[in-house]
Amino acid sequence: MARIKITLPPVFQFSTKIPVRITDVNYGGHVGNDAFLSILHEARLQFLAHFGYSELELAGTSLIMADAAIEFKKEAFYGDTIIASVAVNDFQRVAFDIVYKLEKEQEGQLVPVAFAKTGVICYDYTQKKICPVPEAAIKLFQSVLK
Repeated sequence: MARIKITLPPVFQFSTKIPVRITDVNYGGHVGNDAFLSILHEARLQFLAHFGYSELELAGTSLIMADAAIEFKKEAFYGDTIIASVAVNDFQRVAFDIVYKLEKEQEGQLVPVAFAKTGVICYDYTQKKICPVPEAAIKLFQSVLK
């Protein structure tokens, strides 16, 4: 069975800390796979806000998630703080990827908890149609990498 393999970029444009909530923990006693998707959502919103954007306002357009992939590395538990690093890449005409590296501190070291990618498409909710990725957003995201 082929496994998902997320390729991490060499540089991340943003990092934030997200505490694991008790509601993130499943019956196995660790963060559930559904909760990881919620953590990615929180990291994405903070990333966009850092650049003055939101999912509903990205330089004149909005975003819709087209796909998501998570590569689990290690368990996370209630009381852990997830360090979420976020980057954008693979710009296409109407879409781009958001890549995440989720880590936690363990015995003084940062250890990977999960790597993930969400593909997002630019969308105009008023016209109900897909639209191009705004050049202003691409330039702003890429300017951080220089």
